[in-house]
Amino acid sequence: MERSVVAWNVLTSLTEKRLRLGKRIYAVGDIHGRADLLSELLARIDDDLNAHPAVGVLQVFLGDYIDRGPSSRQVIDLLLERLRQHDVVLLKGNHEDYLLRFLDNPSVLADWWRIGGLNTVMSYGITPSRWNDPRSEHEMAVALNNSIPDNHRRFLRGLALSFTCGDFFFVHAGVRPGVPLTSQSEHDMLWIRDEFLLHEEDFGKVVVHGHTPTPRPEVRSNRINIDTGAYATGQLTCLVLDDDGMRFL
Repeated sequence: MERSVVAWNVLTSLTEKRLRLGKRIYAVGDIHGRADLLSELLARIDDDLNAHPAVGVLQVFLGDYIDRGPSSRQVIDLLLERLRQHDVVLLKGNHEDYLLRFLDNPSVLADWWRIGGLNTVMSYGITPSRWNDPRSEHEMAVALNNSIPDNHRRFLRGLALSFTCGDFFFVHAGVRPGVPLTSQSEHDMLWIRDEFLLHEEDFGKVVVHGHTPTPRPEVRSNRINIDTGAYATGQLTCLVLDDDGMRFL
């Protein structure tokens, strides 16, 4: 009973937060190469818009579009198509950061491999036979550079680090407590975990983030985590925010 009361108090507190700009935001958590789940979720968003029309709609994607799942290239294609048809904000995740780092510095390949980079390379039609020596690292970086379409390259290099609307701050991983939201470092916004997740005080705005998978959306008084581990669980989460409150698709 006590846990239910706490959860209700958190939700009551958050319903007092507002976008303030007459907007509705659909915020989507970490996709990780699951183009199938993204297609289904975009259809649900469209159905929701048809059932509940709104003006000033924004769709915010929190990063980690690639790696782990099988269809990283297809995910980017879907997001580029979405960008042509809707108002979309695309944020950068630590996995996109690793891909860009690899293209510039092939020596990071082993580290990228450990977090699912092989799946991304294969989605671009490259099947590596060897990868654990400097020559192979360089050859793979060249092959991937040649395989990534120009519009995908522009997509990756044009991703934003954060987005603010009303009482909400959208970012991939989180923020460092005690640092103004306008002064956060790129590394923290892409990688931070415990210092952010364990902090219970106000950040200045409610932080909507992903990066750390949880079995279900995690709603706290100071943050909302919508990374539900799509690549492993099959659950891709969308948070809907407007001046009437919050809900999940």
